[in-house]
Amino acid sequence: MALALALILIVVGTLVFHLWSPWWLTPLASNWQQMDDALMLTLFITAAIFIIINLFVAYAVIKFRHRDGVRASAEHGSKKLEWWLIGVTTLGIVIMLAPGLDVYAKLISPPADAMQFEVMGQQWQWHYRLPGKDGRMGQTDVTHISPENPFGVNAKDPNGQDDVLVDTQEIHIPLNKPVKVLLRSQDVLHDFYVPQFRTRMNMVPGMVTSFWFTPTRVGRFEVLCAQLCGIGHANMRGYVVVEDDAAYATWLAAQPTFAARMRGGAAGGTGVAAAAAGAGAAGAEGTAAGSAGAGEGGAAASAAAAPGAGDTAAQGKLLAQARGCTACHSVDGSPGVGPSWKGLYGKTETLDSGKTAVADDAYLKQSIADPKASIVRGFPPIMPQQPFTEAELAAMVDYIKTVK
Repeated sequence: MALALALILIVVGTLVFHLWSPWWLTPLASNWQQMDDALMLTLFITAAIFIIINLFVAYAVIKFRHRDGVRASAEHGSKKLEWWLIGVTTLGIVIMLAPGLDVYAKLISPPADAMQFEVMGQQWQWHYRLPGKDGRMGQTDVTHISPENPFGVNAKDPNGQDDVLVDTQEIHIPLNKPVKVLLRSQDVLHDFYVPQFRTRMNMVPGMVTSFWFTPTRVGRFEVLCAQLCGIGHANMRGYVVVEDDAAYATWLAAQPTFAARMRGGAAGGTGVAAAAAGAGAAGAEGTAAGSAGAGEGGAAASAAAAPGAGDTAAQGKLLAQARGCTACHSVDGSPGVGPSWKGLYGKTETLDSGKTAVADDAYLKQSIADPKASIVRGFPPIMPQQPFTEAELAAMVDYIKTVK
């Protein structure tokens, strides 16, 4: 009897928790309502099976409980029951599986007029690339990948010269326009996931995967890596900003091209001020989105102006945010994947080699430009190498000096 009562309470409690749960799907912000429909269908079928089985077991425990002086009868085998169970189970699996296969087939079949952007996953950051004015992206090859060329774009391909490269952990897209997302990985398995869009896909080294969606709400939506990819996995986050056509065109015009990057950032919105401006805009939009529900409603706020050219520490702070440095290096002394920046400047660090080093300008610049040159004892050598100009390194060091 106790077991039967427990099963009944479990069923009732589960239903109550489901109906009044504070946790539910994030509001939809794309065309993939069919994803939610397939999920709800699966949920209803599994819920019905859960309720039926538990209540049947409770009924059987009560109905056929042991009674003194009563001998239980037994019947071995029932082909009719077996065929019914096989038929019902098969039907249930088909009903659950078919909608998922249908929506997946649609997910990987973009419309012909869909715009494209490419995402490169790298421990533990995102890189973005969009086609230039010619509407075509340049050819890529893993042999061309370097800190200055994370996508491995072929420098001899004329179609790649105007490719737009996004340095920040944020990509902008226009509202109500279908978007095809091309996914690649530079190192290990990653998974590009935006909950509000109901889209996600594995990023597999050595191949290109893709999906498409149409954003239907203006806002700033968080990107998550949904595939365990190492010690910094939880910090591999970014944002997709959905905005009107005019705002998108303004943002796109400020991004550097591949040709400008290869020239050393002499044009196309590159350099410390440009990176700071991009990160400053991201910060302003994040504040607005947070007040409107963590990026799930309302239009993104106007981009904040970048700090003055003389305020290199402030520019360094924004640059660190744009490059994803603060995902692993805390500024409040809390432990992280890498050493905390709080009180770091001037501190004597013990290296893996047993030597010591003072965290002065030269040491910090070297550690940022070549992360594996001097590994601090107790921390893994996993920081990815990124391209920095001398001005960017100086701005980063000036910011670290202020973190006390």
